[in-house]
Amino acid sequence: MKDLDQARNMLLIASKDYQALTGMQDPAAFPTEVFGFHVQQAVEKALKAWLCCLGVVFPKIHDLDELAAVLRDAGAVLPEQFVPLLEYADFAVAFRYDVLPDLSADIDRSSVTHQVRRLLGHVETVLRDAEAREH
Repeated sequence: MKDLDQARNMLLIASKDYQALTGMQDPAAFPTEVFGFHVQQAVEKALKAWLCCLGVVFPKIHDLDELAAVLRDAGAVLPEQFVPLLEYADFAVAFRYDVLPDLSADIDRSSVTHQVRRLLGHVETVLRDAEAREH
C-alpha cells in the first residue's frame, strides 16, 4: 500500500536539508563534511519518499546506493543525472566522525545544490502522479 502521507513528510524534511544547502555555499563558513551531510540527508529522504509513493516500505538505512537498488527492484529508474548524488552516502556516517582531507575544491556546491533541487522536483512529480492515480 502506498503511503503518500509519509512521502509528503519525507519530502518536507528533504526540502529543509535543501534549504540548508542553499545557505552553505561558502566553504570557508561551512565545512565540506557539513555540506555533504545535508546533501546526503536530502537525497536519502527524497529516495525514501519515492519508495513510499511506490508502496515500498523503505529500509532504515543511510546507504544511498542500497536505497537506489531498492528503487530499481521496485521497477523505478533513477535518472542518470542523479546518480552522482549517490556518492554522498559516506557523509551520513563515515565522514561525520572522521577527519577529512580538504575536499572543498572537489565539490561545486552550486551545481550539487541544483542537482538536489532537481531530484526533489522529480520526486515531487512522482508523488503528484501517485496522488492523481489514487483519486
